[in-house]
Amino acid sequence: QVQLVESGGGLVQAGGSLRLSCAASGWSLSNYAVAWFRQAPGKEREFVSGINRVGGSYVADSVKGRFAISSDNAKNTAHLQMNTLKTEDTAVYYCAARRGLGIPAQVSSYAYWGQGTQVTVSS
Repeated sequence: QVQLVESGGGLVQAGGSLRLSCAASGWSLSNYAVAWFRQAPGKEREFVSGINRVGGSYVADSVKGRFAISSDNAKNTAHLQMNTLKTEDTAVYYCAARRGLGIPAQVSSYAYWGQGTQVTVSS
């Protein structure tokens, strides 16, 4: 069974850091592009960052310079390092995957999703 499982969320003060992980089971992430999305209460799910199997990556302007995505094919895991967190980063963060090299920002482009992990940034 194909699964994506996120971990690493929690409560942190503004200015702090968190590292999210996305672990795949039942399949190899090395053949997929992996992205992180987030959804705050009352808002639409939005693209945060993505990486493909050849190391290409994109980061949304809202988190550029603060967040960084990486992948570890040997561990079948992708990570999102989040630094200098702001209260507006508070959301449920989702890991998603799709076949191919493209890293689109649209939710509908991703076939596989994790259950999400809550990130809360306090002031």
